[in-house]
Amino acid sequence: MGTPSLAVVSLRALAAAGTSVSLAVTQVARPAGRGRRETAPPVARAAAELGILHFQPDRIRDPDAVERLASEAPDVIVVVAYGQILPPAVLTIPRLGCINVHLSLLPRHRGASPVSGAILAGDEVTGVTIMLMDEGMDTGPIVAQRETPIAPEDDEATLRERLAALGADLLVETLPNWGDGRITSRPQDHARATVTRKVKREDALLNWGHPAIHLWQRIRAYAEWPQGHTFWEGKRLRIRTAAVDDSASAEPGLVIPWGPRTRSPSAVAIGTGQGVLVPKTLGLEGRQVVPIGAFLAGHPTFIGSHLPSGS
Repeated sequence: MGTPSLAVVSLRALAAAGTSVSLAVTQVARPAGRGRRETAPPVARAAAELGILHFQPDRIRDPDAVERLASEAPDVIVVVAYGQILPPAVLTIPRLGCINVHLSLLPRHRGASPVSGAILAGDEVTGVTIMLMDEGMDTGPIVAQRETPIAPEDDEATLRERLAALGADLLVETLPNWGDGRITSRPQDHARATVTRKVKREDALLNWGHPAIHLWQRIRAYAEWPQGHTFWEGKRLRIRTAAVDDSASAEPGLVIPWGPRTRSPSAVAIGTGQGVLVPKTLGLEGRQVVPIGAFLAGHPTFIGSHLPSGS
């Protein structure tokens, strides 16, 4: 059971390992792209390519959907970013339970956005958890975990891609041992739990009164969507990549020349509550993201401007 491209990684890994996948369950087609055409989710397309039967119920808790799953008499149900909460009627179907691949080291970063959550928190290490699902939100017993460091250059996209591959590998290793009873689960330490929520557009609005390091983490955490942004001349200005200098200072929100070429600068820094943020690539609303030098060539009045702070 899964929907987005990160779930496809696990589906393909299971198929390549020779695991018997009798049914792929994914969400219904939804409008996507500029034309808002109904588009089948990545898991549905991958299942068709692999010759795996797929099922797309509107609501997984509907009796007809539960009956369809039960008719497969599965040993185990694997869940990777399905997008709906499984009811007890589904959780109790498989003999070996429902196994979830979660992209964090539970109990840290439960919930909808664990990859962004790890970057926002400034974690140096994250990982994946294979979990036996219960009725709670990512609260079930841990079956297996694997770590990976978070590099300074990692953003949401690169980290999610690495975690998806890590989770798929761990899943392929774990399932046979779980099925044979060679491994057991252990309860989570609920006292150490942290929870993430679904990301909203306003989460990526930059507040220049905050420390530069926090803004840099926000930009990386929301690199794909909604993208770290501020406003300039009434338009949304996306900052796609940036660096931090904690040794420098400027008035929060003030755009100053940066580097040796102060007369004709090819870089800028933006004052924050602590240190400065040095944008590397950025783009105005409706325009492509470009390197800072190209942006300044087209918008020289950006230097000296004062950017508003978000909430």
